[in-house]
Amino acid sequence: MITFDNVTKKLGGKMILDGVSFEVPKGETFVVVGLSGAGKSVTLKHMIHLLVPDRGTVRIGDDVISQARGPELERMRSRFGVLFQGAALLQWLDVFENVALPLRENTKMTEEEIEKTVLEKLTLLNMAESAEKFPSDLSGGMQKRVGLARAIVMSPEIILYDEPTSGLDPVTSRLIDGLIENLRKELGVTSVVVTHDLHSALSIGTRIMMIDGGKIVENAVPEEFIRSENETVKLFLESQYITRRGAWEKGMEGHG
Repeated sequence: MITFDNVTKKLGGKMILDGVSFEVPKGETFVVVGLSGAGKSVTLKHMIHLLVPDRGTVRIGDDVISQARGPELERMRSRFGVLFQGAALLQWLDVFENVALPLRENTKMTEEEIEKTVLEKLTLLNMAESAEKFPSDLSGGMQKRVGLARAIVMSPEIILYDEPTSGLDPVTSRLIDGLIENLRKELGVTSVVVTHDLHSALSIGTRIMMIDGGKIVENAVPEEFIRSENETVKLFLESQYITRRGAWEKGMEGHG
């Protein structure tokens, strides 16, 4: 579904991605983790051509999005939905209109069709009762849910999540994790999640990739990731009090 082939990128003279190659299979929740400045968000931005490689290519299926321009690029981008880190809601629009915006800008749907589609997505995310509220009336977790409804309103094949649990309390974070997992199961979407939250990564990821120093240091299913022999991965796990044995190992039985 998504393929990085020897992608290299420098920003401000610093090597951010150094010959990175990986694949995201269709229907998976692929999680990218790493320390601040490791290149997680840069990786995400390459997927939708917000950044282009200095060398290498990025493919979405058979499309080379890293070389696309104009209408071709817009066509490829239409395959994506994006949940931004801060939800990025327009404060002067209510919940309904925030979610309806992509439909108004990119389709010729009637008002009746727009209403039906928006309410379907809000209902899926348990936000239909808040349709007439404004973002300032909502908690951080509720704003993330509205942002997620907007990300899926065009029925994308792929959803990109930039730090979806950032700034949320642990209970709300786990709620967002559950929504991401439900969307994968119910809609069959391919998801790419950038996060520093390993608890989230291990809960929702079908595969976890860690970037450090511009290179991939681990790319494995969760059960193998927590047993990695890579020292950088070990330190990252330990920093969030995740060990190979104990509660996490028991909790991951039957994962997937």
